[in-house]
Amino acid sequence: MADEGDRLSEDDARILALESAVLTGHTLKLMILAPGTPLDLEALRRSVSARLADRPRATQRVEIDADGEAHWVPATDFDIAQHVRRRAGTECATRDDLRRMSEHLDRSRPLWTLDLIGPLADGTEAIAARLHHAMVDGIAGLRFLEGILLDPHDAPLHPVGTRASTAEAARREEWRRMPGVVARELVHPGSRSPFDKPITIAREVAFTAAPLDGLKSIGASRAAHATVNDVLLAIVSGGLSTWLDEHHPGVDIRARVPVSLHHRDEDPTAPGNRDSFIDVDLFLSESDPLRRLDRISARTRTEKQRDDAALLYDLFHALGRLGRAGELAQRMAGSAREFSVAISNVPGPRDAVSVAGRRVEQLFSSSEPAAHHALRVAAISNAGKVGIGFCTDPTALPRVHALADAVAASYRDLAQAAASAGGT
Repeated sequence: MADEGDRLSEDDARILALESAVLTGHTLKLMILAPGTPLDLEALRRSVSARLADRPRATQRVEIDADGEAHWVPATDFDIAQHVRRRAGTECATRDDLRRMSEHLDRSRPLWTLDLIGPLADGTEAIAARLHHAMVDGIAGLRFLEGILLDPHDAPLHPVGTRASTAEAARREEWRRMPGVVARELVHPGSRSPFDKPITIAREVAFTAAPLDGLKSIGASRAAHATVNDVLLAIVSGGLSTWLDEHHPGVDIRARVPVSLHHRDEDPTAPGNRDSFIDVDLFLSESDPLRRLDRISARTRTEKQRDDAALLYDLFHALGRLGRAGELAQRMAGSAREFSVAISNVPGPRDAVSVAGRRVEQLFSSSEPAAHHALRVAAISNAGKVGIGFCTDPTALPRVHALADAVAASYRDLAQAAASAGGT
């Protein structure tokens, strides 16, 4: 019988249950290494193996007991060669060839792999890290890779998360505010989403990048300071407006923005998921890029002041104890009428990092689409750049590379508008 203490948390078990024939359940972190001597696979395996002791999930697999409960149990036959691998063959010769990558992680083993890809034609090499969302969320996933893969360094991750508050009076006040949170976040269904389509197992990814200092400068140029995430949402909105205009002119898009609720002072080796969300209108019909940014920024600022994300986290955990009622609430909150696309942003290392002495030249993240949400956008920062990844099922939404190009153009347009307004 599995150890009761290693039962998957409510959040982790729910995410594991979402996996299906067409949903793999994992996130992809793609590291592009600067040109250099090709990585020594066996040396990398030895290095990773030596660093697994402090990461318990790295050598545990999921086991379902007789009652249908999922537990983490030791993988007694753990083999590092099954988790740190070199992709064989010549299917990946250039960076463009990295666009089609999807496979389920083996449930009989720990739920992560590191695939070495290349060397590519330009001398770079790539590492594709697949980490199951039942094991880690965005923040915990980066901490996991910090612990097992990246060379030791003095470049801390950007501080994220919340300050814990346990005052009982504060908790009572939160529940008094709950009806307003539900009214703002969960009872305003929008129009039919252009991404509300059935999906298959096929995946296609595309990437672009923007300078972090440029995003900061644009935000600082506004009278009401806009955050980096506000600017990210604004440039994605501009790109979506261009990409969708041919077939869905004037469509309304609401984005679901994950919010990390990890505490800033918690154990950095702690695995698992602890996040909530806010929903933000993207104002695609707004033609002025600065006006669009200001409207998005005003919305997110209000959400932060109200602390809706933390209250929603408490609400869904409370509803989760009600069985089918909780399941119904989750389905309603996740419907395509509540939001069209999820857009995440995870802060990564502030300065350059490396793997086996090879600098990580670019870092991208890709999270898979979901049923009725055929597009997913994921951003991650690294050493002054923000990599933005787009993942679709190409049978439902082809030409995702054109969306990446449109978002790159949207950034240039917004930066030029901010400069013309005298802000940068």
